Amino acid sequence: MLLVVLATLYPFLYLVAQSFSSEAAIYAGKVSIIPVDFTTQTYRVILSKPDFFRYYGNTLLYSVLGTFISVLATAVMSYPLSKERLRLNKFFVPFVLFTMYFGGGLIPNYILISKTLQMRDTIWAILIPGAISAFNVILVKTFFSSLPGEIEEAAKVDGLGVYGIFARIVLPLSKPIMATMVLFSIVGMWNNWFGPSLYLSSKEKWPVALYLKQIIDNAVSPAEIGATSDTSAQIAATVKSTAMVLTTLPIICIYPFMQKYFVQGMMIGSVKG
Repeated sequence: MLLVVLATLYPFLYLVAQSFSSEAAIYAGKVSIIPVDFTTQTYRVILSKPDFFRYYGNTLLYSVLGTFISVLATAVMSYPLSKERLRLNKFFVPFVLFTMYFGGGLIPNYILISKTLQMRDTIWAILIPGAISAFNVILVKTFFSSLPGEIEEAAKVDGLGVYGIFARIVLPLSKPIMATMVLFSIVGMWNNWFGPSLYLSSKEKWPVALYLKQIIDNAVSPAEIGATSDTSAQIAATVKSTAMVLTTLPIICIYPFMQKYFVQGMMIGSVKG
């Protein structure tokens, strides 16, 4: 287990060490997991650029709003599918499974979003298309199926309707799987750069992941980030690693607080299914 942990942590520690090291040390191959010629110049340059925080704000908006829409839509769709007594489920469950293996393709999807639905260059082009995942639906459906039916029957006797049972009984009992869905969704939204690169033509609407992709591809130069002519050459080797550290750090900080619910939700869904 220790070897697995070291193999998992080494790439990130190497990235952090590079972001705090000098360009000469990186090119000389002296950097491992400990910074060489420690410097914070690249962090100061990037964090002094207002655009970076605007992209961060866009990512926070997309992640929070997109996660809310995704989790709510997934739960609403999964609940009726978990009821085997509904006859139409014999059609809808295989239909959901079908979409896991076959899709319409990139070009039809682009035409649908951009031309038919007229959502190009809007936040809805980022939030709506990937709101429901077939894998997540099956996972949540399996969890809902594992809940005792007697609880819902008792709620009906007490006068609750379908929506009341769902909101006041089922969802509170489903915190582990809901936390799992939140983690899946927020990580996906935070790291999403491909969708925004297709549908967002306004640079001010970019998420930070797309901005990072432009830096990695050298489409954004150090001078555009905010470096002066004196510092551009010095931070050219470290700007990519610094941007990646700043981008991934929030997710790394969030995960430990949700790990308990994540593991519990995944295990219950797999055992009961």
